[in-house]
Amino acid sequence: MTKLTHNTAPKHWETFASKPQNHLGPHELDNGQKLIRVFSPQTLSVALSSSNIPMLRDGSSDYFIWQGNSSDVEDHYTIQVTYSNNETYRYIDPYSFTSLISDFDLHHHSEGNHWHIYHHLGANKKKIDNIEGVLFAVWAPNAQRVSIVGNFNSWDGRRHIMQKRDGYGVWELFIPDLAEGELYKFEVLDLNGHLVEKIDPYARSFELRPNNAAIIATESQHQWQDQQWLEQRQNQNWQHAPVSVYEVHLGSWKRDSNHHFMNYRDLAHELAAFVNEAGFTHIELLPITEHPFDGSWGYQTLGYFAPTSRFGSPDDFRYFVDYMHQHNIGIILDWVPAHFPTDSHGLARYDGTALYEHEDPRKGEHRDWGTYIYNYGRNEVKNFLIASALYWLEEFHLDGLRVDAVASMLYLDYSREANDWIPNEHGGNENFEAIEFLKHLTSVAHQQQPGSLMIAEESTAWPAVSRPTSDNGLGFNMKWNMGWMHDTLTFIEKEPIHRQHHHDKLTFGLMYAFSENFMLPFSHDEVVHGKSSMIEKMPGDEWQKFANLRLLYTFMLTYPGKKLLFMGNEFAQYSEWNEATELSWHLLNGVMHQGILKLLSTLNRFYRENSALHYYDFDGQGFQWLNCEDNQNSVISYLRKHDNQHFLIVLNFTPVPRKNYRLGVPRLGRYTEHFNSDSEFYAGSNFHTIKEVSTTNQGHMGFEHSITLDLPPLGGLIYHYHE
Repeated sequence: MTKLTHNTAPKHWETFASKPQNHLGPHELDNGQKLIRVFSPQTLSVALSSSNIPMLRDGSSDYFIWQGNSSDVEDHYTIQVTYSNNETYRYIDPYSFTSLISDFDLHHHSEGNHWHIYHHLGANKKKIDNIEGVLFAVWAPNAQRVSIVGNFNSWDGRRHIMQKRDGYGVWELFIPDLAEGELYKFEVLDLNGHLVEKIDPYARSFELRPNNAAIIATESQHQWQDQQWLEQRQNQNWQHAPVSVYEVHLGSWKRDSNHHFMNYRDLAHELAAFVNEAGFTHIELLPITEHPFDGSWGYQTLGYFAPTSRFGSPDDFRYFVDYMHQHNIGIILDWVPAHFPTDSHGLARYDGTALYEHEDPRKGEHRDWGTYIYNYGRNEVKNFLIASALYWLEEFHLDGLRVDAVASMLYLDYSREANDWIPNEHGGNENFEAIEFLKHLTSVAHQQQPGSLMIAEESTAWPAVSRPTSDNGLGFNMKWNMGWMHDTLTFIEKEPIHRQHHHDKLTFGLMYAFSENFMLPFSHDEVVHGKSSMIEKMPGDEWQKFANLRLLYTFMLTYPGKKLLFMGNEFAQYSEWNEATELSWHLLNGVMHQGILKLLSTLNRFYRENSALHYYDFDGQGFQWLNCEDNQNSVISYLRKHDNQHFLIVLNFTPVPRKNYRLGVPRLGRYTEHFNSDSEFYAGSNFHTIKEVSTTNQGHMGFEHSITLDLPPLGGLIYHYHE
C-alpha cells in the first residue's frame, strides 16, 4: 500500500477506505483458523507480542499477516512493531474491536432526536472488554475515507482508518490506551478526492489558537457545590424575579499583570466580587465556545462543545460557573446557532459537500458576515445544535442561553438583495425550517433543563417570540427589546433643548412593552464601530454627560423589563470597547466614574429588593403613567407597583431645575424620597429636593389628587408611597 496523496490511492480503495475491518484485524477462516492482518508502513518487523509470534510481510507491501489457531491469540491481542528507525512500539489492535455505537443511538441521531449524542460522537473515553481507550466517531456521510491523526500515529492517516456505519454516515474507531491530553484531528478524503484535516465537531477541548487540533479531554474531576442554587433556580418563578445582567467579554474584562488572558478560576474570584458589589443578578458571557479569531468576539464559533482554551480547561470553566453560583450569580451564555465560519479546517464542506450548510449560497451564506448558514432542514444538523445547547446547560450548569442573531434565522431575505434569496414554498420570506428548529430547541431545553432561560436576540416585529410553542410562539423566555434601546439612545443623544421634539421616543415603547417578555439591553453592539461609548453618547459638558448617564440608568432600572448592561458602561468608560485590551479600570479613581458605579449599584439593589420594580416586568398592571405628555419640559412620570407597594418615578431630561412641579396622583397619602440621581453621593449637583410630600385634593391631569415636587436638572427621583 503506497502513501496516500491528493492524487493517488491504494488498490481496492473503495472497499478498504470505508470498511477497513473487512481487510484488517482478525478474521475467522473456513478451516477454523484465524487470520490477522496489520498495515504498518515504515516498518522492519511486526509480531504478536503477547505470544511473541512473528507476523509475515505480505510480499513487498506494508501488510503483515499471521495465520494460526484462534486459541493461540487473545481476542484483543497486542501488536509489537519495530519501525525503520529501530524504535519499538506496542499497541492493542484497534481493528480487534467491532462496532461500538448501537444502531439505536445512530438511528435517533439520524432522526435528529439524540440529545446526548456527544456521549457517542467525538472522542469519548470508554472501557471495552476491560480495556480502556477512546472511541472516535464523526458524521461525514459523503467522505470516501476518514482517519484519526495525531502525535500518537505521526499524523499519518493510513494508520487509523475509521469504519463507516452503513445507513448512518457515521465513522467510528476505538483506539485502546490513548492518553488524555493527546492532540487529534480527522483526516478526510472527501467526495471530490481532496485530502483535508478537519476538526472534531464534538470535541470537548482544543489547542490555544492559532493551533486548532482537538484535545482528548480529561474526564472531569470537578465536584459541584451548587445544588442549592440549582434547586432554588428550578423552583423560582423567573417572570416575577429580578433579572439584571452584566454582559462580559472575558478576554477584555481584565488581563493579568503581563496583559495576558486570566484563567477562568482567577476570573471567577474577581468577577464575582465585582458583580456582587455592582448588584447584578446574572452575568452574560459573550461566546466562550471555542473560536479561531479573537476579533470575532467568539461569534464565529467552531467548537460547539468546548470552552475556549484561552482561559483554561473545561474543569476550570466548571469551577468558574460553580463559584458564581455559590456567590448567588446566575450565568447566561451567548450561543450562536445562526451561522459558522468558513475556515477550511472547520465545519465548512466537511466531507466535500455542503453538509452543515446549504449548497445554494442564496440560502447557505451570510454575505455581510462572510459565514455559512446552518441547514436546519437536516436532522443531523439540528441534532448537533440542540445537543450543543443542552451540553452547556447540563454539563456546565449554565442558567440560560442568549441565542444570537435570531432575526437572521427567521427571514430568508435577511440582509439580502432582492435577487439573492429563495422564497419558501408559499412565496414568502419566512424560513419555516429555522422556525421549527427554534421551537424544537426551546421546547427541548425547557423539558430537559427546567428553570433554564432561553433568550432571543431578535430585532424585528416577529410575533410571539417569547410566547409558548403551544400558543404558536417560538418558546423563548425573553426577547431583547431592540426598539426600546434604539429609541432611548436616539432621544438621549439629542441636545436637551431639542428633546421636546422627540418626546415620543421615550413614551412609544409602552405601546408594545407587554406584547413580549422583554429584556432591555445596552449591549456590546452599542459601544463599538464608531457608535461611541455610553458616556460619549451623552451631549453637553462633562457634568451634563454624567448627569445624563445617571438619568438614563435610572430610566432603565425603573422601566418594565429585565435589564442588561455591557461591561465598562457601569463606570462610564470613555473609549469604545476594544476586545484586545482590558477595561479602563483606572477611571474608577475619578469621583464622577465612582458616582456612576455607586448609582448603578444602588439602583440594582433597589430593583432587586422591591417587588414593585420587578414583579410585573411583563405585565401592564405593574405600570401606570402619571404624565407622559409633558414634552415642553421633557419630563415623564409613572408608577411602578405590586400589591400595596407603589413607587413614583419622575425623570427630568433637561438641565433646567423645575421647582413646584405638579403631578397628579391616584391616591391620597405621603410620598417619601427614596432615590435621587443628582445626589452628591453619585457625584451629582445635590440640588435641593423635597424629601417628603403629602397629597392634596387639587386635581391634575385627570387625577383627583396631586403633589408638587422640586425636580433636579437632568435628574431622576424615586418616591415611595405611604398611605
